[in-house]
This record gives sequence, C-alpha cells and structure tokens, in this order.
Amino acid sequence: MVAWIFTFKTPEYPNGRQVVVIANDITYKIGSFGPMEDQFFYLATKYARARGLPRIYLSANSGARIGLAEEVMHLFSCAWNEEGQPEKGFDYLYLTRENFLKVQEKAASAIRTEEIEVDGELRYKITDIIGLQDGLGVESLRGSGLIAGETSRAYDDIFTITLVTARSVGIGAYLVRLGERAVQVEGQPIILTGAPALNKVLGREVYTSNLQLGGTQIMYKNGVSHLTATSDLEGVTHILQWLSYVPSVKGEPLPVREVSDSWDREIGYMPPKGPYDPRWMLQGKVDEQTSQYLSGFFDKDSFQETLGGWAQTVVVGRARLGGIPMGVIAVETRTIERVVPADPANPASFEQRVMEAGQVWYPNSAYKTAQAIFDFNRESLPLIIFANWRGFSGGQQDMYDEVLKQGSKIVDGLSSYKQPVFVYIVPNGELRGGAWVVLDPSINSAKMEMYADVEARAGVLEPEGIVEIKMRRDKILSLMERLDSTYASLKADSKDPSKTAEQRAGASQALAARETLLQPIYKQIALLYADLHDRTGRMEAKGCAKPAVWKEARRYFYWALRARLARSEAFNTLTESNPEASPKLVNKLLDSLVSVPDPSDNRAVAIALEGLDLTSTTTQLRTDYLLQRFLEVAQQDRQASIEGLVRLVDSLSDDERQILQTALQTSRPSGRTHRYLG
Repeated sequence: MVAWIFTFKTPEYPNGRQVVVIANDITYKIGSFGPMEDQFFYLATKYARARGLPRIYLSANSGARIGLAEEVMHLFSCAWNEEGQPEKGFDYLYLTRENFLKVQEKAASAIRTEEIEVDGELRYKITDIIGLQDGLGVESLRGSGLIAGETSRAYDDIFTITLVTARSVGIGAYLVRLGERAVQVEGQPIILTGAPALNKVLGREVYTSNLQLGGTQIMYKNGVSHLTATSDLEGVTHILQWLSYVPSVKGEPLPVREVSDSWDREIGYMPPKGPYDPRWMLQGKVDEQTSQYLSGFFDKDSFQETLGGWAQTVVVGRARLGGIPMGVIAVETRTIERVVPADPANPASFEQRVMEAGQVWYPNSAYKTAQAIFDFNRESLPLIIFANWRGFSGGQQDMYDEVLKQGSKIVDGLSSYKQPVFVYIVPNGELRGGAWVVLDPSINSAKMEMYADVEARAGVLEPEGIVEIKMRRDKILSLMERLDSTYASLKADSKDPSKTAEQRAGASQALAARETLLQPIYKQIALLYADLHDRTGRMEAKGCAKPAVWKEARRYFYWALRARLARSEAFNTLTESNPEASPKLVNKLLDSLVSVPDPSDNRAVAIALEGLDLTSTTTQLRTDYLLQRFLEVAQQDRQASIEGLVRLVDSLSDDERQILQTALQTSRPSGRTHRYLG
C-alpha cells in the first residue's frame, strides 16, 4: 500500500486543497491485502476522517493475501494407509523426530503437534500449521474486516471515491462498494472470485474472462460504478470534476465558483407535454430547427451525471446554480429498455429486455433515488428534486422485487438530510399518490420545501381514476339533467304520467339517444372538474406547495438557495454555542436578529443573513450555556463546586482577578441564566 497527501490547486481553491490518496502497489505480491497493508489502509483512512479530508482510493489488487507456511513444506511425511501403496490414501501428516527438532530449532511456533508412537517409531502428528509469516489465511480476513468497517465509517464522515484502475478482487471489490462513489476504467473488473476459480467450482469452462463477471457492462449497469472511463487519465479527470462540488474539509462552506452564466436570466428550454430528455431541462440544448441554444435551469456545462447506466428512469448528478453546487434528481419521461443479460453458468437463462415506463418509480429507480440522496447528504450538497412521478410500480414482480422497501429508503434519506431540499413539480409534470408521500416536506420540515409550477398537477389519483370512483354514471346523468334543458325535458316526459305510454316510450328512446350523444362531452367536463382539484392554486391554498413559474425559476431558486444556506450556517453556529437549545428557540433568536421588511423576499433575507455578525450573540450563548452547566453541578455537589471555584481563582492572573472582584461587587442575584433562550 502507498498513501499520499496531495494538495490540489483548483479553480474553486486556487490556494490549494488537501486530499488523502491511498493506492495498492500491484507490483508487490500482486497487490494483495495482508495484515500490514490492512493496518496501513486503516490508519491512512482514519487520518483522513480525523481531518475531514476527502479520501481517494486507487484500486488495483488481488483481494486478501493467501499463503502456505514454507517452514514445514519440505519436512513433513505422510502416514499412508498401506505402506508402499499411496493410491490407497493416507491418514495424517507428521514429522519425524529429526525433522521435528529442525523445526523446533528454527520455527518452534510455526506448528502444533501431537506426539505419538507407531511401530516403535516416535512421530509428531501435525494438528495445526501456524507459520512464521503473517498473512497466510484468517488474519488477512480479519484485516479485511477492519478496513471494510473503516471505509463504511469514512463514507458517513467524509467524501470517499474510488478509481478502479486495475482488477479489484474480494475485499478490494467490497472497498469499492463501501466507498460508494466509484469510477471504473474500461477493461478493469470488479469481482469477488476470478473466472478460473468459478470454472473449477462449476466443473466446466463457463466464463472466459473476469470482465464477464465484473466489467463495466455489469457494474455500470447495476449501479456499483457511478462513472466509467476509457483511461486512467479520464478517470482522474472525472474525480477532479466530482471534487469540485465538494467542500475542501467536512463542514466547511460549499466551493462556490465564478461562472459566466449569470443567475439573472430566464430559462430558455420549456419542458413539453410529451416525452423528452430531462437533461435538456437541466443543462439546456440546441434547438434542431433554429440552431439556437436554449438554456437550462443550471449553469451551462456544469451538470455531471452519475449512475447513468443504472435505473435509467431516474437521472441524478451534480450541477451548479449561479456557481453554487447542488445535487439534482430528475425524472425520465420516455420509456426505457432495461437489458438483463443471460448467465453463461445457467444454460436455461436467456437475455431479457424489460420495458420501463417513464414517470414511474420501479424498485431499481427508487433505490437509485435513495442512494443519490444519501450521497448528496454526505457531500453536504443542497438538493433539488424535479418531480414528475405518477407513482410507484405496484405489479406483482415489482412488489416481489421490494419496491416498498426501496421507496421507504427515499423517506429515510430525506428525513435525515442536513442541507436545504427543494422539491419542484416541473411544468406539465405531475406528482401522484405515494410519489408525493415520499417527497412531502413534512418528512423534514426544517429543511424541505415543495414548489409546483403553475402548469403542474398533483393529487392522490389522476383525473381518470377519480372520475371512475367519484363521478360514476349516475352523477354524470344528474349533471346532464342540471345543465342540459333538452335532456331534462326528455327525462321529465319519460316519467310524466299524463303522457301516453307511446309518448313516454318515445321520450325514453330520445333520452337514451341524447345521453349517448352527450356522454363524451360530459366525460370531458367531469375530467376537467377533477383536474381543477389538482392545480397549483389548491396546493397553495392547502399549504402543500408554493407556486412557481419555470421561466423565472432560476432567478427565484438562486436567491432561495443562498437564503437557506445562509440561514442553515447561522443556525448551526448558534446551535454549536448552546447544544441544549431547541431548534424552535434558535430559530426564534435568529428571526429576532434578522430584520427584513418582507420575509418572503429571498434576496433581502440572503443578504441580511450573509452580513450577520454573530460574534457577540454566540459569546453570550456560550456563557449562558456554561453558567447553566455550572449551576447544575453546584446543585448536585456544592462542596466540589466551591473547591473548583477556588482552583479557578488561583489560576487567574491579577487583571482577571480584578475583573472578577468588580463583577462580584456589582452583580445582583437573578433567577434568569439564559438571556436569549430563557
């Protein structure tokens, strides 16, 4: 193993940012992980975690190290079942007296034996071989567990990413996955067991290459690899671009970049009603007819898509809005073909092609959405979700494939999100049923907000479904009777006892014909009536979503984002000063410190919060917090508190003692200790 601390000078950090890079040396014992390598990997990762630095792993290995003890290899003997007939097998391995003494002289701890006597010959039956060299078996597995656990913790604490620059086997493959973010170079497999070993288990030549098991056509399609590269250089370029969205140190402000694409512009591309590529909405496109560039929501050329080969009904990635990095999730509106390859090991298997409709969460796309949310949260990125889902796929196969479980993970991710989250129902988009539920702001009301475009729709069911349940034939007929005078007259005539039977029959026949004539138009009326319940005005009236206009969305969300980020930073600063203060009280204090005539003016709020000086406030909060802690200790043990005060006074300088004496002489007893939070 080799490790470095790199200092990168990038556009976001011209003075340099540090990252920890760990790599296998595949030229030494084919890059295998022995106990020493495991300990080194563990300590290097721990170093990165302790300092909040990003950790890059260059993976090129052969898994856990294996070996056999050489000390006994040329000394042991076999106890044959029948001497002179080895084909009849053997009973055990042993050392003769002479060889036993040789081992005892040079490697006494290398083996464990049991002394026996056979036909007058003293033998030392070998019961265990330990070996002098470390890294022959289970100790390598224990080390693998050590670095697996550390990598898992690192993913939670810092930014981790892996470049698969050569084969990654066994624990190497698990480290790729546990670090979550992975860039795989073409031709370099991620595998648990090599193809030759699997062929031996199967008893025939099934796999011809490790790439069949873990090449990019497998790992990029199943979401283990986030990105692919044709070379190491391209892979490193991907990592540097990814790092550009991430703070230099965990907990530091986001790396805001100066961009030429101004925040103060309209969005040129308008999502149509039919199917379209959602990437056009994010990054813009060139119009085929006019050759004019239609700008997207984010800064031009700032969108980096990841996990593009897996669960393609959802699009995820990172982009910039006015230079501010964000995580983004969007919805594919087109039908996608998912290919499930045949397994050469199973003669009965065959390639399957599964069609997945757009605007629907399937088990894989729900999992992808949740995974992206978890990744963005750990990267400290604010998140915007461009919602356009009709719901979850609830067929038998999807239920068996755990769509409920994967959908629940979306809620898990959002409920613990620590940065601002905007959910925006896009123009001509919709959000229905369970899809709304897993994105509702009440999941994390402190961080989430819901917006709906004026051309968007949302509700439990689509209008067709609502009409089938709540406006059946009897209600539509009542509507005809109320709105159509001809229909009402014919219905009255068909039931008028003063009419002859022939007249009533004629009226009934005419009524049926009128009903058939009006049915299509009144079905449309019913659909419109139901659709009017799904519009932005009702969402706003019920406090479920705020209205938004797509053309102006870039301007609006730029300042909304700056305001939420500034408030979040101020909130965290105040909370650190007094960890016991409730969020409600901290928000109340923050509101009192920021004076803005119109709280809905995001620009004014952002400017006010970004210019806020919290030094005196945090000092007072910290003082109140420590004083409260001291009073609680004093109530528990007054004598210890007095002794502590005496020691504190003894450690003060003359000037500090004078300040304390003056304060004691001028202070008045007060029952209030929390000036801001009492």
